[in-house]
Amino acid sequence: MNIYVGNMNFNFKDEDLSNLFTPYGNVGAAKIIMDRESGRSKGFGFVDMENDEEALKAIAALHETEVMGRKLIVNEARPQEKKPAGGFGNRGRDSRGGEGRNW
Repeated sequence: MNIYVGNMNFNFKDEDLSNLFTPYGNVGAAKIIMDRESGRSKGFGFVDMENDEEALKAIAALHETEVMGRKLIVNEARPQEKKPAGGFGNRGRDSRGGEGRNW
């Protein structure tokens, strides 16, 4: 089961996250999500636990637990939402503000 962990202290490391869940069962992977540009933590991450029963126990035990001065949000991860193409609100316009052209 893939588990979302949010509201983490920005100094949290992958190893800290793994160690937090290990008492509840086998952790397949633990990953803090980092900002690509700054290289700093975004304050959330994901833990993969192989056994769903152990994962549910970990979620129940750790949700709203204070760790490193922050109250964690822990729940089953949802699939990532699709983002609209184009980015930055361009909506098909070229850099001059006109409609996109096929040159």
